[in-house]
Amino acid sequence: MLRISDVTFLVRDLDEAITFFVDAIGFAVRQDEVVGGSWRRVVVGPPDGGTGLVLVPTTGDVLGRQAGGDVALFLETDDFTTQHARMLAHGVVFREEPRHEPYGTVAVFEDLHGMPWDLIEPPAGA
Repeated sequence: MLRISDVTFLVRDLDEAITFFVDAIGFAVRQDEVVGGSWRRVVVGPPDGGTGLVLVPTTGDVLGRQAGGDVALFLETDDFTTQHARMLAHGVVFREEPRHEPYGTVAVFEDLHGMPWDLIEPPAGA
């Protein structure tokens, strides 16, 4: 079996990113520790498992453009309405109203650096 366990995700500030991903998105902190005396390793991800994001601080114009302006990450939910409301309540910016497509209910939102993501609930039975 092969699977991607974690991916690097560039952020401006670790604590700001933790707040966004935990409070607004609903992720859990899987790891937050200092490694080698100076490097802080922070991993967040869905509380029930799946691929995690290794948060890595950086500066410059790469923030929010990790996918060249395209959607790179697709946040799947089994309850679009509740997740959408949670994110709106925490100030997450949606670029569009939810729409119904053959592949599910979807809306594009921005992460804390303006990078677009899809929030998607696949159709029942998919």
